[in-house]
Amino acid sequence: MEFDKLSSKILELMGGSKNVAKVWHCATRLRFNVVSDDLVQKKQLEGLDDIIQVVHGRDQWQIVVGTQVADLYEKFIQLPGINGDSKPTTDTQEKVKHGPIALLNRFITFISSLFMPFLDAICGAGVLKGILALTTTLGWLSAKGGTYLILNAAADSLFYFLPMFIAFNAAKQLKVDRFVSVAIAGALVYPSIVNLATTTTTIKFFGIPVIPMSYTSSVIPIILSIWILSYLEPILKKYIPQSLRYVFVALLELVIMIPLTMIVIGPIGSTISNALAGSIMTFYNHAAIIAGLVIGALWQVIVIFGFHWMILPLIMSNIAKLGTDPIFPIACAAVFAQAGAALGVFLKTRNKKMKQVSGSAFVAGIFGITEPALYGVTLKYRRPFYIAIGTGALGGMIIGMAGTQAHAFAFPSLLSIPTYLGKGFAGEIIGLLVSFVGAVVLTYLFGLKGVKEDEDSTNDEALIMPVEGEKISLNQVNDEVFSSGEMGQGIAIKPLSDEILAPMTGTISAVFETNHAIGITNAAGVELLIHIGIDTVELKGKYFERFVNQGDMVKQGERLITFDYQAIKDAGYDNTVMMIVLNSKDYNVEPDMQADETTALNVGVKNA
Repeated sequence: MEFDKLSSKILELMGGSKNVAKVWHCATRLRFNVVSDDLVQKKQLEGLDDIIQVVHGRDQWQIVVGTQVADLYEKFIQLPGINGDSKPTTDTQEKVKHGPIALLNRFITFISSLFMPFLDAICGAGVLKGILALTTTLGWLSAKGGTYLILNAAADSLFYFLPMFIAFNAAKQLKVDRFVSVAIAGALVYPSIVNLATTTTTIKFFGIPVIPMSYTSSVIPIILSIWILSYLEPILKKYIPQSLRYVFVALLELVIMIPLTMIVIGPIGSTISNALAGSIMTFYNHAAIIAGLVIGALWQVIVIFGFHWMILPLIMSNIAKLGTDPIFPIACAAVFAQAGAALGVFLKTRNKKMKQVSGSAFVAGIFGITEPALYGVTLKYRRPFYIAIGTGALGGMIIGMAGTQAHAFAFPSLLSIPTYLGKGFAGEIIGLLVSFVGAVVLTYLFGLKGVKEDEDSTNDEALIMPVEGEKISLNQVNDEVFSSGEMGQGIAIKPLSDEILAPMTGTISAVFETNHAIGITNAAGVELLIHIGIDTVELKGKYFERFVNQGDMVKQGERLITFDYQAIKDAGYDNTVMMIVLNSKDYNVEPDMQADETTALNVGVKNA
């Protein structure tokens, strides 16, 4: 991967530096907030080498590139006009979003930004804890020996001092003093304060009792504290003269926030953490099989939409407060199911490029990076994705029934398995095998059923009729531009219905003020034009109503436009509906002329 060239090309296709309001990355994706979605050239981005997928949703663009994303990100933020985690300036004002969905999106983005910068360290520390658990169980290391003590300190320090890491990243996002924030967190895990919690000794602050609590490994209390600080700091800076701010702003923040956190904010945050952890465990204890089914089936769906960032603090809270967590062992079944589905595609497909993609996706998936499998393989063919959901649910039920618990925070993968040692470990192994082997076998047998492919072609896609009516060949249309095929190959329909439906799932790529035509582009790059009538542009929108806008994602069969086909005919216009693949030169386009078939076109990539 040539990071310099690729990063420059991505910036160009994202609309340039003035269009990039914010950029950051996760384990496999570059993530962007942009000023204008219209300036992003999605199709061209997807066509770049080394780009697995381009996803747009929740006011965010995601470019999936795989595990080398960190190196690409470092090159990207060195480009002129770009800064990591940049905020829009007056020249690039970010669009203001309101409403509950926008607030939820902002909350998820904020939570993810707290963990993402040190996600690799979390993964490494978690895996090391699992390895240490395995070595002590097998008797390779003594828990009292010096080797174990040193390695355990290396593995446990990040989690013990977790509030300090969270405080630093929260301060960065909320634009407050980072070192004051870390000092607040440091006070929460200060040895003499931690000892108070272990001895349950009560102390008083100017006569106010302080509830002894342990905040090591905690998440919610420090997040609340830095959030309060983000309101306090501007007030202090407003009323303290510039010449005195250097000393007194930090002084007052420490004097106010640390006692406030220990007396009020910390206990509230701990109560929330305990309540959430307790509610999860209560549900799990009373309905472990259902919990296993739901988490095993839907974990990867949750990951796609980014909602797993809301769950991570709860998992950390479980481990910090209860010492164990039941979610990750079940989620591991979902991860193994996706990896298994990718392996099933690898074994079955004859397409050389897909063999390469699915093979590497399988390896990445086993080690917990499932985005290549999701976006590059299973979602592409759909059936493998559904198979993975089913086998993940079955494996999750077995793991839930076994009562398996994670004893350390480690993202689900092959390397996290040692963290599940203890009660239910045998059930974990059985559940993972069922998820993985089941996904491999079922995908091999049924995952590519109906897919037409050879060594150099991908599967055809069936495009349904955009409107009810009589199919006619395109060369029968009374307009030479369409009938000659100059615009592209396709089919025409004499309409018997007033509704235009989406023939395929994709993005609305073109709309017209007169609403007589509409364009759709799907994930494979097929550019489709639906043109209603001949010369109907002259009606200037009369008899037409459109229900979607440019940039909208639509599903196959979704209503796009209504039109009065009889009134158009009565007005003297030909009301024939044309469906044209504009980039036919890149595809095999075969009209389905059978009268009783809802399929209108079969479109597949041309053989190399």
